[in-house]
Amino acid sequence: MKLAKFRQGSAVGVARLDGDSVIPLDFSGGQYVSLADILEAEEPHEVAAMLSAGAAPIPLSQVKLLAPIDHQEVWAAGVTYKRSKTARMEESEAAADCYDRVYVSPRPELFLKSTPHRVVGPGEPVRIRQDSQWNVPEPELTLVLDSRMRLVGFTIGNDMSSRDIEGENPLYLPQAKVYNASCALGPCITLHHSGEMPPSYKIGIAMVVRRDGQVAFKDKITTAELARTFEDLIEWLARDNSFPHGAFLLTGTGIIPPNVFTLLPGDIVDIAIDGIGTLSNPVVQGEA
Repeated sequence: MKLAKFRQGSAVGVARLDGDSVIPLDFSGGQYVSLADILEAEEPHEVAAMLSAGAAPIPLSQVKLLAPIDHQEVWAAGVTYKRSKTARMEESEAAADCYDRVYVSPRPELFLKSTPHRVVGPGEPVRIRQDSQWNVPEPELTLVLDSRMRLVGFTIGNDMSSRDIEGENPLYLPQAKVYNASCALGPCITLHHSGEMPPSYKIGIAMVVRRDGQVAFKDKITTAELARTFEDLIEWLARDNSFPHGAFLLTGTGIIPPNVFTLLPGDIVDIAIDGIGTLSNPVVQGEA
């Protein structure tokens, strides 16, 4: 089962995503009033099925899908794929040994990626920093966690990154990663145990960047190349930390464009992940 947030006119709702339609959820009973409430339920798919029973489908063409986030924090893991380790070592000679060691260390690299107001949804622009010249999208399978740190679903994340800023000094990582519209999520959340996701080690991830109608870059990978398990990343994130609203955890990227590539305003980034769908965002640079 796939859940999505949507806007129709001035109204914002939550719905089951069913092919080319959304089936709105009815919150009039008062027990559940948000997507986060459903994710907190013992059986989110049962709650969603109950709240959507009897509702009339609405064609996707009549609504706008939004980022499937309420008040959750967005965190990210780094250096979880070998290609990512290599790229980070190429960015910064001074920190190459750190990236090499964290790849094999029991403790992963984890960092706060975004808060909800910095997140954009399907079709909304992701941004390049005004003070950066080397920028890339990072397509990432994203774990959706409730306040108890249970894995309740999956979505697609785009971890926009300014490689020149981080490469200048690894301590600049927050500035390279965290800024307005630096994170995209969507188009929906595929609930865990819904039967719609492949096995955790067989999930395909693909990205295409289009420029002036032509393919500027494309690549694909599977989670078979992920060096850490979902359970391991979740356990480390939860250590000595609390998430009263739940969290999103981007699991890292194994798709890295060549060093001569940088995003340009007007590019279109399409990220497709098995079992979820495709997240598409245009690229802009300038004022947030």
